Amino acid sequence: MSVIHDTDPARPVLIAGPTASGKSALAMELVRAQGGVIVNADALQVYANWRVLSARPTAQEEAAIPHRLYGHVAPEQDYSVGHWLREVRALLETGVRPVIVGGTGLYFSALTEGLAEIPETPPEIRVKADGLLASRGLGALLDMLDPATRARIDPANPRRVQRAWEVQAATGRGLAAWQDATPPPLLPLAKATALLVDAPREWLNPRIERRFDAMLAGGALEEARANLSRWDAARPAAQAIGAPELIAHLRGAVTLDEARSAAIAATRQYAKRQRTWFRARMADWRHVRAV
Repeated sequence: MSVIHDTDPARPVLIAGPTASGKSALAMELVRAQGGVIVNADALQVYANWRVLSARPTAQEEAAIPHRLYGHVAPEQDYSVGHWLREVRALLETGVRPVIVGGTGLYFSALTEGLAEIPETPPEIRVKADGLLASRGLGALLDMLDPATRARIDPANPRRVQRAWEVQAATGRGLAAWQDATPPPLLPLAKATALLVDAPREWLNPRIERRFDAMLAGGALEEARANLSRWDAARPAAQAIGAPELIAHLRGAVTLDEARSAAIAATRQYAKRQRTWFRARMADWRHVRAV
């Protein structure tokens, strides 16, 4: 593969791309050829309870090639971009050559542009935010944000909106102001090989459908059933695409065909949001064609 031959084996590598675009396969091919350690940059693949539905590498793949930051967080734990960045920093300090791969754009921007050092949210603020979201909806939280933060945040992302509200409530300072005081990045883009996998919608959509069917065949429903007794839709771990839909089926609310269709549609919508982020934030990355 030409992209591998063109990649400096001494430099860290960043591989981003939409879900189901083949970026993990590219990372494994690169490490097989050049060495290094694959480091996860996907916010759902950190959770221990979702291997199949989060499309984590298989146990065999993890045994064959060094992988880090996959499946190491309990589902009841909060895990933020700050947690991830601290773990990546520790890995870089060991001297390993990282091949960082994933679809969470915020992780890559924090890594290459820096992350504001915002204090942790006190539990009582989180409880209040949860209550406001449940009783008054997302719009109420948005309306209380300062203008600069509201102009910058994705208003359709409940987790981001709630996080912005919590920061403002806990610190008295808007999220935008914290971001504007960001320290230097851990890994500036100029010091890494940054690859963005291009996956056009007409190529990706059928692949998304085939992959979800493969997940069902590979035990996704059984994985959801194992999580049923402790299911909490408010947890970040519950955001794994396909999980809410399969849980709804297991609770008798929808048929399996309906759950499958809803999960595939949600995955396509997620891929669309990812492509929008990548276009806006990763213009300087090298584009490589999905295969």
